[in-house]
Formats: sequence, structure tokens, C-alpha cells
Amino acid sequence: MNYILELLIILSISFVGELLHSVIPLPVPASIYGLVIMLVGLMTGVLKLEKIEKTARFLIDIMAIMFIPAAVGLMEQWSSLSSFLIPAAVITIVVTVIVLVVTGRVTQWVIRKENKK
Repeated sequence: MNYILELLIILSISFVGELLHSVIPLPVPASIYGLVIMLVGLMTGVLKLEKIEKTARFLIDIMAIMFIPAAVGLMEQWSSLSSFLIPAAVITIVVTVIVLVVTGRVTQWVIRKENKK
């Protein structure tokens, strides 16, 4: 029964994210709204980690299984996607490098700032 209550909490937060996505005219996915709500709830103490931890760990454990439908969809559409393979690969590599560099720089900046204190 505890898993059902934990899943209900997680799904409720995801639903609020969906509602925010439909109300706020920003190009932000609903899942991001839900993750931000979850983060704020956990950081402020409104939501206790113990209230969702078991189900969250279970969902993380089965995450790989959740990608199977997407992979099957890609395989079914391979003929129409093959013409975009090279541009998509180049864009993915460039964006990944940019994200890594920006993340590294921000991390270095935060560490330096903490060391000065």
C-alpha cells in the first residue's frame, strides 16, 4: 500500500507539471515543471524524501525498460529518419560538448566561490 501512496504523490506532482505546461506559455516540457516542483518540495521540506523514496528508487531501477517503446518507434521509422542521421549526430555531439563545457565551468565557478568563503 505504501508504494501506491508514493506513486500517487509522484503522479500528482507530474500532473501539476502538466497543468503548468498548459497554462504557462513557455517552451518548457511538462516533465521539467514537475521536476522543479519536486525539487522545491524536497528542498523546502514540504515533501519528505521518505514519502517517495521507495517508489522513486523502483522507477530509477526500471528506467531502462521505459526506453524500449521509444527505441522500437525509432526502428519502425528508420527509413524516414536515415536521411537525418548525420545532421542529428553532429547536432547531438556539438550540444553534448557545449553542455559538458558549460557544466564544468559553472562547477569550477561554484567551487572557487565556496573556497573563498
